[in-house]
Amino acid sequence: MIVKVGAIGAGSMASGHFNNLNEFEDVEFVAFCDISEDRARQRCQEYGGNAYTDFAKMYDKERLDAVYICTPPFAHGQSELMAIERGIQIFVEKPIATTMETAHQINEAIENSSTISSVGYHWRYQSNVDKAIEVLDGVQIIGAMGYWMGGMPGVGWWRTREGSGGQHVEQTTHIFDLCRYLVGSDVVAVHGFAADGSMSDIPNYDVDDMSIINIQFANGTIANITSACMLKGFGRVKLEIFSNGLVVDVSSGSIKINREDETETYANEVNGYQHEDRVFINAVKSKNGSKIRSPYEDALKTLQITLAASESFITGKQVDLT
Repeated sequence: MIVKVGAIGAGSMASGHFNNLNEFEDVEFVAFCDISEDRARQRCQEYGGNAYTDFAKMYDKERLDAVYICTPPFAHGQSELMAIERGIQIFVEKPIATTMETAHQINEAIENSSTISSVGYHWRYQSNVDKAIEVLDGVQIIGAMGYWMGGMPGVGWWRTREGSGGQHVEQTTHIFDLCRYLVGSDVVAVHGFAADGSMSDIPNYDVDDMSIINIQFANGTIANITSACMLKGFGRVKLEIFSNGLVVDVSSGSIKINREDETETYANEVNGYQHEDRVFINAVKSKNGSKIRSPYEDALKTLQITLAASESFITGKQVDLT
């Protein structure tokens, strides 16, 4: 079976997926849709297919098996719902929305259909994360500390709360999701603080410069996750898991395992982006999504944490998720 793929959003975030899919002999690009017609046409020149600026027209005119929805966070909603209505399987880049209302609407449509869904939390597909799961099996996790600290991405929508939801929603979402994945328990409470004011020279900027978010899981594990986007020449992106006599330190490229002051280091050997794309295409072909590690209904729980933190920033109070 050749999987006929369309795409909504043809920018830089999507390019990695396009490159991966282009290497798969069982994938054919049928259409690219973007608000920039030039960008959509450029993708068609690279990979084939027809260019669109209106995804409704693309859905009406093309026969698609699957669609990659790689739009900014604020743009999610109708593109997913229309695909589900037409029986098209969906791959959605994170974060899945900027409001729980939109996410619940999409999730309900998925649950009421046979739609296969996958969300782009690629860390879940990496070998270093597999190693973390192996090491933590049967271990009581006491706590975790996570970070996504660095500079500000250059795209305009990222620096507005309406466009991205803020760094913790759009970027640090990978760390929140990884923490959920490794702890293996639902979150019951969220409390956060945020600070701003150091980036006032940036036009159309209204997101937080830095935030610190505390999380409590149903199994008793506690976590603290920090975001910062005002740094220059410094970066820290990782998750540390703490247990009795054990620290598991996971970054995008490796894992460090410390047992009583002895450290083992393993490099990540799996391209998470490529692996998640391969698993999704296989799921579309087999009509079986059981090997997808981040279906939409699960990604919704990660969004719920980050949006609860947004609420806590405003109220100053803990947000209970039970």
